[in-house]
Amino acid sequence: MLTIFPRRPALRALAGLSLVSSAQTGFAHATFENGQAAQNSTYKAVIRIPHGCEGQATHTVRVTIPDGVIAVKPMPKAGWTVQTTKTTYAKPYTLYGREVKEGVSEIVWSGGQLGDDQYDEFVFQARMTDRLPAQQDVHIPVVQECATAKVSWTQIPAGGQDPHALKFPAPGIRIVAANQQVAQHQHHHGAQAAPAASAGQVIRIGDLEITAPWSRATPGGAKVAGGFMRITNKGQMPDRLIGGSAEISGVFEVHEMRMEGNIMRMRALEKGLEIKPGETVELKPGGYHVMFIDLKKPLKAGDIVKGTLVFEKAGKVEVTYTVQAMSGGGHDHGQHRH
Repeated sequence: MLTIFPRRPALRALAGLSLVSSAQTGFAHATFENGQAAQNSTYKAVIRIPHGCEGQATHTVRVTIPDGVIAVKPMPKAGWTVQTTKTTYAKPYTLYGREVKEGVSEIVWSGGQLGDDQYDEFVFQARMTDRLPAQQDVHIPVVQECATAKVSWTQIPAGGQDPHALKFPAPGIRIVAANQQVAQHQHHHGAQAAPAASAGQVIRIGDLEITAPWSRATPGGAKVAGGFMRITNKGQMPDRLIGGSAEISGVFEVHEMRMEGNIMRMRALEKGLEIKPGETVELKPGGYHVMFIDLKKPLKAGDIVKGTLVFEKAGKVEVTYTVQAMSGGGHDHGQHRH
């Protein structure tokens, strides 16, 4: 079960300011959920649209398909009309022994209403060919259109250029060789889902680094447990842990514990946990932590628990928690009652 805390209201552009200036106030970029694909493989592209244009609702999303990406099939979306434009390729491709001379060059979803304070995903399937160089990013321009404004995520970084230097970067996907195992990939602008990493490893998603997620063994009959880790923000903008999930629990929440007088109190953080630029936030017993509620079974030392974390800007990342033996220190979630 995925628990998402309420999103902070989107910043509103001041009257008289241009779209460019409003886009520089720290809005998240349009990004792909999965930031990596292999050559000669079918790829499910999930584009995340995090906000509208100057406070206006998005009614159209345009996606330009670059060379090397073929066999494109958009997913229908309730409440939206989907259209495609086809073009003739400069050089034919071979797909399953058949010559392919033309294909989709643009997808347009239109007629919907995605509020500026809302978030949604637009999906298509495609074939990543070996004309896309391995160990390089392919950038797919995305344009949002609103009533009187638009946001164009169309800038493509030059070789070696830091995408952070661009105001409106096109979402990118790292291409790996067909025979290379899909490994964890860090995209500079976040919102990609990274593969799970074992305990002790550093998991990177956007500008964030998540170090050594762990949990603690629980006594029999316990219905709750805690999750702990360190989260470092190496970017220039704050981010916020707003939710997540765990395979062993029915409910996932972000919590804070603190002393009020002589009493230790715990509460759910309704707006999530902020990670400021340049800072490391440690989730540990007796402080900030994630809570696994309605456990399906007790946690035993040595167990591995799979789960996800969801960040406001960086998006979703898979994590694994290593379960450590119970100890006398800190707060024992297994004994906590809600």
